[in-house]
Amino acid sequence: MIKATETKLKGCFVIEPQVFEDERGYFFESYNHKEFCKAIAQEVHFVQDNRSFSKKGVLRGLHFQKGEHAQAKLVTVLSGRIQDVVVDLRKDSPTFAQHFSIELDAASKKQLFVPRGFAHGFLTLSESAEVFYKCDNYYNKEAEGGIKYDDSVLSVKWILKEDVISTSPKDKTLNTFSNNINR
Repeated sequence: MIKATETKLKGCFVIEPQVFEDERGYFFESYNHKEFCKAIAQEVHFVQDNRSFSKKGVLRGLHFQKGEHAQAKLVTVLSGRIQDVVVDLRKDSPTFAQHFSIELDAASKKQLFVPRGFAHGFLTLSESAEVFYKCDNYYNKEAEGGIKYDDSVLSVKWILKEDVISTSPKDKTLNTFSNNINR
C-alpha cells in the first residue's frame, strides 16, 4: 500500500511507501506496478532505470526530453539527501511555468513521480547522494533539452548557495526558460 499526494503541479505526486520497521531493520516495496498506477490514477509503464552518484553541491538539470520522447520519471534517493525540482512545461496546463521543490532522502524513502512534459533536476545536499529513477520512455539524445538552473523567470530557490553549486559544462550552457518555450 502506498500513499500518493498530488503536488501543486497537476499529475506530479509525492509517493510514500508503507515501511515495516523493527529492531532488525526495515522492509518495503519500492515499486509495485498495480499499486502505483492505482495510487496516481493512471497507467504508466517504466522501460528504463537510471542511477547517478553525486557529491555535495552537484546540480544536475534542469533536463527534459522533447516531443514523442518525453519521459515520466519515478525518482528515489538510495543514499544521501537531495533537493529535487520539477518544472511544468506543458503549455496547456494550468500550472505551466510553475515549479515544485522537495527534499528527498534515503531515510524517509519518499519518491517523486514526475509526469511527461516536465523538466527535472536535483541538487545534492549531503556529502554524497545516489539517485535512482525509473523512466517510461527511452532516452533519445536528439530529443534532449534543458533549462539553466538559475533561470530568472523560474526563480528556483536552491537550498545551497551559488558558490557551492557545481554543474557540468553542458548544463552551464543550457537555454533559458523563455528560449526553450519560444522554439
